[in-house]
Amino acid sequence: MTPRTTVSSAIVLLTLGCVLTPLLLLGGCGPTIVKPEYQMPRALIVPVNARVGLVLDNELRAWRHEETRAGTDWKVELGAVTARMWEGMLKTSFTEVHVFRSLDEAIAGSGNLQILAQPRIEQFSFATDRETVGGYWAATIRYRLGVFSPTGQPVDSLTLTGYGSSFDEGGPKSSLDHAARAAMRDTSAKFLVQLPRQPIAARLATGAVIDVPTAPMLTADVIEAVPINPPQGIRSAP
Repeated sequence: MTPRTTVSSAIVLLTLGCVLTPLLLLGGCGPTIVKPEYQMPRALIVPVNARVGLVLDNELRAWRHEETRAGTDWKVELGAVTARMWEGMLKTSFTEVHVFRSLDEAIAGSGNLQILAQPRIEQFSFATDRETVGGYWAATIRYRLGVFSPTGQPVDSLTLTGYGSSFDEGGPKSSLDHAARAAMRDTSAKFLVQLPRQPIAARLATGAVIDVPTAPMLTADVIEAVPINPPQGIRSAP
């Protein structure tokens, strides 16, 4: 066998390895990219009659988590889906929502808006089926919602954490995808159900412009910590 033949054979074998065994070689042939899609469930709530500005900037829209775990390079792209989630949540919660690309743009175009809101992803973490008791995947996403006056003055902030778990036989990528979706559903449920109970919602409903802090505006029950439970039907190890 000539040197040229040896090199060609090696290239063919590497190519076949990446094509035929993607689940066995998750980390050997490029990163595993997870892009969860999310459709918010229909919420049976009465929206607060308020005019709200929502800032979804480029930093949020491009956000992704990168991590190497057990030899596998993971890239979890959450920016675009998070922007859609927050837009859906606020448009469900309030009667009038205007979306802006930056806080400066929102301030310039605030007009008769009563408040500005800007969400961020603070943290994303996950556990594989090898790391949980019961063989399921789990994901946690922590968000922070900054609350500003129409002139851009910080008024308050809200930390909100979503938890999700999945037992999916479609493989690691599918399992993490479903766990992340479940964490987003958890976030939406908490926000939609608990926001109307907050003092800030009552103030907005009166037509007031939120320009100074009111304590407490956003109380701790919105950010309650709920432990991850194994999916139904999964037995914990003895």
